[in-house]
Amino acid sequence: MGMEGIGARVARKEDKRFITGAGRYTDDFVVPGMKFAAFVRSPHAHARIRGIDVEAARAMPGVIDVLTGPEMKTDGIGNIICGWMIHSKDGSPMKMGAWSPLATDTVRYVGDAVAIVVAETKGQARDAAEAVDVDYEELEAVILPEKAMDAGAPQVHPEADNNLIFDWVIGDEGAVEEAFGKAAHRVKLDILNNRLIPNAIEPRSAIGHYNKAEDHYTCYTTSQNPHVARLVMSAFYNVAPENKLRVIAPDVGGGFGSKIYIYPEEITCLWASKKTGVPVKWTADRSESFLTDAHARDHVTTAEIALDADHKITALRADTIANLGAYMSLFSSATPTYLYATLLSGQYEIPAIYCNVKAVYTHTCPVDAYRGAGRPEATYVVERLVETAARELGISPVELRRKNFIKSFPYQTPVIMNYDSGDFNALIDAATKAIDYDGFARRKEEAKGRGKLRGIGMSCYIEACGIAPSAAVGSLGAGVGLWESAEVRVNAVGTVEVLTGAHSHGQGHETTFAQLVCDRFGLPMDNVSIVHGDTDKVQMGMGTYGSRSGPVGMSAIVKALDKVEAKAKKIAAHILEADEGDIVIENGECKVAGTDKTVPWFQLALAAYTAHNLPGGMEPGLKEGAFYDPTNFTFPSGCYICEVEIDPDTGKTEIVQFVAADDFGRVINPMIVEGQVHGGLAQGIGQALLEGAAYDRDTGQLVTGSYMDYTMPRADDLPSFQVPMTETICPGNPLGIKGCGEAGAIGSPPAVINAITDAIGNNDLSMPATPQKVWAALNAATRH
Repeated sequence: MGMEGIGARVARKEDKRFITGAGRYTDDFVVPGMKFAAFVRSPHAHARIRGIDVEAARAMPGVIDVLTGPEMKTDGIGNIICGWMIHSKDGSPMKMGAWSPLATDTVRYVGDAVAIVVAETKGQARDAAEAVDVDYEELEAVILPEKAMDAGAPQVHPEADNNLIFDWVIGDEGAVEEAFGKAAHRVKLDILNNRLIPNAIEPRSAIGHYNKAEDHYTCYTTSQNPHVARLVMSAFYNVAPENKLRVIAPDVGGGFGSKIYIYPEEITCLWASKKTGVPVKWTADRSESFLTDAHARDHVTTAEIALDADHKITALRADTIANLGAYMSLFSSATPTYLYATLLSGQYEIPAIYCNVKAVYTHTCPVDAYRGAGRPEATYVVERLVETAARELGISPVELRRKNFIKSFPYQTPVIMNYDSGDFNALIDAATKAIDYDGFARRKEEAKGRGKLRGIGMSCYIEACGIAPSAAVGSLGAGVGLWESAEVRVNAVGTVEVLTGAHSHGQGHETTFAQLVCDRFGLPMDNVSIVHGDTDKVQMGMGTYGSRSGPVGMSAIVKALDKVEAKAKKIAAHILEADEGDIVIENGECKVAGTDKTVPWFQLALAAYTAHNLPGGMEPGLKEGAFYDPTNFTFPSGCYICEVEIDPDTGKTEIVQFVAADDFGRVINPMIVEGQVHGGLAQGIGQALLEGAAYDRDTGQLVTGSYMDYTMPRADDLPSFQVPMTETICPGNPLGIKGCGEAGAIGSPPAVINAITDAIGNNDLSMPATPQKVWAALNAATRH
């Protein structure tokens, strides 16, 4: 390992421009002649559009045009689609309702876009949007997922009877029934996984620019996967032919999954640019973000485990209602199915698992993947059950987990996944040692003397990252392949450009990707540039989500580096009159091993391009590309332990210790990985203690539509984290990487809730565990 190579704690290159205000985000771009857009949005959760009068708005100062859904349909713009097909247990395909970027006849949630106003200034556009007169016939709405399938419930889409999108199952129901019939112990819980609203620091933004002279479109957008955006907008939405559409995702201020999707606004801005003849920019305000950014989680689950007399888990079953909101977003169907139920084995040998998922429409904002995407929901189910089982059986939660851990790999679960590596005992050892688990009783007694209730809770998670191989996900319903591409260009002076189809929106790719090059060739970090986020520069890529940038994106770079290295060694061997097998590349030089014969890297690169002295038949230049399609998912895992103190008079929870022990395989940059874990922990603890989206159950109005009502975690809500790491190398990719971006958000919620319920002596507590909820649960436990 060099000072800047694999394993080095290199400071992030990109942070200089970010912390000095020199980042360039979509809203920073100014296109000549650019005008501004505002959207007219539905104030109702469910209503029929009887008419739209735009004339008064069109006549207002600065207004260029007001455009509506029927005009969009006349121009052939397609409906927004879900890109992952799920079939119900009877074999029928999921019921995908029509989602027009601008509603044509019916609005289905508060915030549904109805019209776009284009004007000279943002203020003029907003003023005119308020002047658009929409005649609504308000209809009854269904808000709660558990009520969506009730007889007589309002229908969200005519395509989905009883609002049921799909009724999907996985596992062996017969084997589970048999195991429960023989069980010595059963543990059953009703579990709510609270609805969340992603809150990236940068709101969504889009610029649509149609160049009439060239018949070409450019879209600047806050996207995690610009190539997928171009593909979908051309192939399915008929916005523009793919070869005439450029999508640029510049610096993006956080995504967490919420910027994977193609939203109505990008499509509409591109279409409006052609209709009006001017570039059109839209940037959400925070209220629009609350209303329209894809929400997350929102599961209602009943789950149960069976154990034998030796406390071995013999079966698990779960029935889940997943709320997908008013429309099916791009990957919404995959989140509560293949990203959720396939992880219900957790870290444990569970011979039989069966899960039934009913996905439903409601008159709420669409729901899709958010940091962890299905894995947090699965971990919460499993880890709440295991912790509860330990309490009911009167044994240590550590002992019960150790007894049931998977101990040899590869391990085939009963729900598709084949875990390739791991050491769960090492993780629990690291976590219990870091938190001084054996000393908890002493600390609990000390807290009691101060009038506080102290509790400890554990969570052992496993997740599936680097979602692939493409053939496998295709067989499960994915509409795209999930490989990644890379191109490594060595310039004539020896500097290196890496073009990647992955996209960085806070992960530090400009640093970690460059470390691969530094490690391989011994070049300084400043000699390496990372290029991403522009479909005119990078031919094709699948973007960043699901912690895939490391195991998939970096693996593609490694394959391209292998090709560059092989060619460089051929050139060096020719120049140095040596055998190719004797050439080594290190410290920025090509050397003949065991001799003092060298050629500097920059001279070798120049030789590749002058082409005066190349091996016979070799093409000039030194650049190579590669595609990488993994052979399996990767499986990061961890053991998280949370220790809390509760004030019994107020119900306020203070996290006094938190240990997150993770196994991410090989780590490229420990400092960046630790930062990723810290961020995930903040979001997971936020879900457990603070965050929860709420709609009025009658009107469908978003009650938590601002930071006054939707409580985000702040620095003083969080402790100083301990983040020890263990390492088992992933055998499925050339770097041995497993991925780290989602772990903190997956493992932390059950650890927090397990700790609080331990402290208060009442297991009936839902997220978010606000002081009011904790106080009520504590007093309910006291009364009983």
